[in-house]
Amino acid sequence: MGKIYVVSTPIGNLSDITLRALETLESVDIIACEDTRHTLQLLNHFEIKKPLVSYHQHSKIGKIEQIISSILEGKNVAVVTDAGTPGISDPGEILIREAIKNEIEVEPIPGVSAAITALSISGLPTDEFIFIGFLPHKKGRQTKLKELATLNRTIILYESPFRIIKLLNELLEFVGDRQVAVSRELTKKFEETYRGKISEVLPNIKEKGEFVVILEGK
Repeated sequence: MGKIYVVSTPIGNLSDITLRALETLESVDIIACEDTRHTLQLLNHFEIKKPLVSYHQHSKIGKIEQIISSILEGKNVAVVTDAGTPGISDPGEILIREAIKNEIEVEPIPGVSAAITALSISGLPTDEFIFIGFLPHKKGRQTKLKELATLNRTIILYESPFRIIKLLNELLEFVGDRQVAVSRELTKKFEETYRGKISEVLPNIKEKGEFVVILEGK
């Protein structure tokens, strides 16, 4: 039986990849990735050539079973996401769960996480925090926003450039004008972090790049 490696990859700056991640990607038989085109750019940069198989949130169970079968037959598989740590707000969670069900050894290759990167520079309390990730787009969204208002720990949220203004306005409505740190394009050339009350941050937001919102607890 082979083994599955959960490999963290850079969230922007390719220099953030670890030596161990590179060694692992070089050594495995197959790399399971969210988007083969995106992962191919990373592999080409480091001159790594490996067979790629895609998995994503719309993958049919047959695709997951195919990857699991390869491991059971003795292949070593690295699972990567487009950016950051697989399984964190990422469909890799399903593949990892299936590997555990099949008693396949799962080894983490740690590295960058956008959530922890943003939290570390937020200036908000880090002794206790809760990771929420992306809020539901429609069903259950208001319920979740009301729940956020009751939490007394620092809150970590993810958001796309298309919904960041909507999210901040909703937070202002449901949790009040709290302190936030809103980071965009982390580790990239145009990285920015906006800090202050939600009402102070909102006018400065540029709707480009992926966002991490660190919200003050109750």
